[in-house]
Amino acid sequence: MQRLAAVRRLADDWNGFFQEIEALQELAGLDDPSLEAELDSEVSRLEADGEKREIQTLFQGSYDERDALLSLHAGAGGTDSQDWVEMLLRMYIRWAETHDHKPEILDSTPGEEAGIKSVTLQVSGPFAYGRLKSEHGVHRLVRLSPFDANKRRHTSFALVETLPVIDDDVTVEIKPDDLRLDTFRASGAGGQHVNKTNSAVRITHTPSGIVVSCQNERSQLQNREAAMRILRARLLERKLQEQQAEQAALKGEHTSAEWGNQIRSYVLHPYTMVKDLRTGVETGNTRAVLDGDIDAFTEGYLRQQAEGLRHEAGGIA
Repeated sequence: MQRLAAVRRLADDWNGFFQEIEALQELAGLDDPSLEAELDSEVSRLEADGEKREIQTLFQGSYDERDALLSLHAGAGGTDSQDWVEMLLRMYIRWAETHDHKPEILDSTPGEEAGIKSVTLQVSGPFAYGRLKSEHGVHRLVRLSPFDANKRRHTSFALVETLPVIDDDVTVEIKPDDLRLDTFRASGAGGQHVNKTNSAVRITHTPSGIVVSCQNERSQLQNREAAMRILRARLLERKLQEQQAEQAALKGEHTSAEWGNQIRSYVLHPYTMVKDLRTGVETGNTRAVLDGDIDAFTEGYLRQQAEGLRHEAGGIA
């Protein structure tokens, strides 16, 4: 029913777009010179709208229409890398807000001196995962460190993991006997309530060794539901990775199991540039990118993936 509702919304949206085009064609048929300025303006608007809609045709993944889970982890770089995680978190929250999506922090571990060691963010909105799956990988920051008294240039790394939110309608077998549930007091912000009750939840999936936690909701039940969403997503990711590895083995291809491949560089000194190393998309406006303007990168990735699928299919779109 959720998928049907999403398809209906998409169909209604496209029908409205086609109706606007038809109305503009009728207006152009009036051959009235006084309407030229209005026609030019409307054509430009519809062209821009059409380019945005083109992106919708690139969502070809099974879970692209779903909400997204982003897990950010500090890597090499000490305090700078933890500060980098906080900067990336802000970037994704700003992106979500710009696209009328709902960002929600499910779990967060603060840094020892500054920043964040790790954080899990859920972004809810149409095709949130389809757009944000391009962010999966290692992000590299080069800048003058604000934590270095000598103001030397530092390089920091952060890992971004992107997963689709998996509901009960997707078959991911989780046996209750395979789960170990621990509760504890939340350590982060949230008022007196979270710090005085054992509302935080940690779930361990014994067969896989996957451990997830959530502490940002007010009740233990809410935290357990959020933790189960994360666990289902991670189990699905592992299942898909196993399928991909099996397919690659059958093809006789070599695939790397490393997660540490750098996908994007953010350089703030000695020059300013953000460059995606997979697609070649780059910009010198680092301020805009860190304020959430990452569509050029996400869309570039989608186009590259679509082109790859067409190539595998022998050029048939």
